[in-house]
Amino acid sequence: MNMRCTAKARRGMVALAVVAGLALGSAACGSGGDGSDKKPQASQSASKPEGSKPNPQEAQSEAPIAEVKGPSGLLLRITSAVRDSGGFVTVNGSLKNDGAEVAVIPQQLSGNETEIINNGLSLGGATLVDSKSKKRYYVLRDTEGRPLTTTGFSALKAGESIDVFLQFPAPPADTADVSFQLPLFPSAVVKISG
Repeated sequence: MNMRCTAKARRGMVALAVVAGLALGSAACGSGGDGSDKKPQASQSASKPEGSKPNPQEAQSEAPIAEVKGPSGLLLRITSAVRDSGGFVTVNGSLKNDGAEVAVIPQQLSGNETEIINNGLSLGGATLVDSKSKKRYYVLRDTEGRPLTTTGFSALKAGESIDVFLQFPAPPADTADVSFQLPLFPSAVVKISG
């Protein structure tokens, strides 16, 4: 398993270097350098490797658009739900142990799909519900069945917080409000931007 984690970390670092190089290259080639080119930001969410964590500043620098409390003092703060041009919605936020004792992450957060459960603990059980179109959107998976969400955490110490992300297929462009659902947590209405 250590070799697999090391390989994942290497892939993540390579992807990060490529994204940084592209961002630098497009900034250097931009007309006028006014910073109005949004392309590196839009491609950033689609290029996050599976099982990685978003940039800590992504979740902590923004006020939450939704906040829900789960079991064992777990608190999920959703800071953004951004639609990108690739047809995805990336939900960013943080999961915090707001309790006084160590919180063990419940297996139910991974959902009940065998393919996702076989890849370890994750937030793979989350869904977005578009009541307007009467559709439910599940967390995306890569070609090996790994969920495109934060993975690899099993417990949080009292007061500890981790940044989380989840990627979903995007609802129709005219849908702005969706219900975010995660097993063992109440539903929360979130507004999709972008």
